[in-house]
Amino acid sequence: MSTLGAHRPFTNHESIVPWPWLLVTAGWAIALAATLGGQDWVLNHHVLIEGGRLPLLVAGIVFLLAWQLMTITMMLPASMRVLDVFRRANRANHGDRVATASFLAGYLATWTWFGVIAFAGDILVHQLIHHWSWLAWHPWMIAGTTLLLAGGFQFTAMKARCLAACRAPRSPFVRQYRPGRAAAWWLGLEHGRFCLGYCWALMLVMFGLGVGNVLWMAGLASVMFLEKTASLGRPLVPVIGTVLLAWGALVMAHPGWLPRILTGLA
Repeated sequence: MSTLGAHRPFTNHESIVPWPWLLVTAGWAIALAATLGGQDWVLNHHVLIEGGRLPLLVAGIVFLLAWQLMTITMMLPASMRVLDVFRRANRANHGDRVATASFLAGYLATWTWFGVIAFAGDILVHQLIHHWSWLAWHPWMIAGTTLLLAGGFQFTAMKARCLAACRAPRSPFVRQYRPGRAAAWWLGLEHGRFCLGYCWALMLVMFGLGVGNVLWMAGLASVMFLEKTASLGRPLVPVIGTVLLAWGALVMAHPGWLPRILTGLA
């Protein structure tokens, strides 16, 4: 039986797990240093695929490392409340820090699989552009379609259901807490699945922008953080959806609405 329900209710005034915040800080520092040092190409999957600087297998490994960096910096802050609930339940059951690390590793593993799929999909898109001359001459169609997809997903039942589960630190999947490191891993996977379910489309936009763009990372991270944790998160969802739909329609009608920084989506 889960012991989580026996603890006092979570409040926003309780302490947040400290060491994951060190990971977040380090992640942003690395991304910023790479940008300022002109080495942000190692964080850009388009350059890794088309740049020819690295063999494709090595490029994929480098991308996954960058993807972990992105996940920690962008996604982990919004999951701190759930992580804190897990930490307190784990401590009450005499668990160690390894169990908390296992929970976090399971969460990151979910996003790693999404990164693998996204990278493989991007390789296929590049191959399609090389073999389909019409798409090569109309690359903004990829950007427009991605923006329309992300905007439309904001209004779906799946978005609402997964976001509702992620907003509640004591949501049903957290109440399934069981002591032990293996159980922590599976619970982290479950939490990652719900988080992925609510923001995978926004992450496709982030993927198209290039993981190494610090400004766009910060902007989209703020949007997802507010959607998941703030009181205005619920009304913000359709606003973001409307903006993305309008932007996508404008790009499809006239590629001039696609800023230079968004050419990665093409």
